[in-house]
Amino acid sequence: MKCIVNSITSFLFRLSRKNSCHDTIKLSTEIISPNVWRSPLTLSLSLSLGNVSILNKIKEGYLAWITVVPHIPKGGRYTIGTRIEQRFLQPLELSYSAYFTEKEKKAVKIMDCIHSLDILKYLLHVSWEAKFISHKQYEELATTLNEVGKMLGGWRKNLDNPEKKNRTL
Repeated sequence: MKCIVNSITSFLFRLSRKNSCHDTIKLSTEIISPNVWRSPLTLSLSLSLGNVSILNKIKEGYLAWITVVPHIPKGGRYTIGTRIEQRFLQPLELSYSAYFTEKEKKAVKIMDCIHSLDILKYLLHVSWEAKFISHKQYEELATTLNEVGKMLGGWRKNLDNPEKKNRTL
C-alpha cells in the first residue's frame, strides 16, 4: 500500500494518527484478529482412545524427534531428517488404524507397524553414526522406540494366542 505522507493531520476524523497512511496500517492489523477464527468445536481424540500406551509412546518419540530436528545440519535435516520424520508418522498411523481394525486384520497392521519401526530404528542409527544427532538424543529416542517395539511384539503375541495370558497367579 502506497500512501503519500503529509505533515498535517488526516482528514479522517475518526482516525487518531498523524496522517492517513499511519491510520490505514493501524486499521489493517487491528481488523484481522486471531480471536475471530477461534472454533467452538474441540475434538478430543483421547476420549475415544482411553489410555492407549503404544500410541502415546510413539507420539512421545515423535515429539522428542521434533525437538532434535532444528539442531541437525541442513544437509542432513532435509534428507535423512525428513525420512525419519515420515517414518515416525507411519507407525503412529498404522498402530492407530490397527487399534480400530477388526481382529482378523489386526495382525497384518501390527506386522507392518513393526516393520516400519525397525526401519525407523535403522535410520536413527545411521543419523547417529553420521553425527547428526548426539549420543544423548539417540539414547532417548532409541529407548523409546525399543519400548514401543516390545509393546507391539506383545500385542502381536496376544493376538496369536488370545486364551493364554502372560500373567500367572
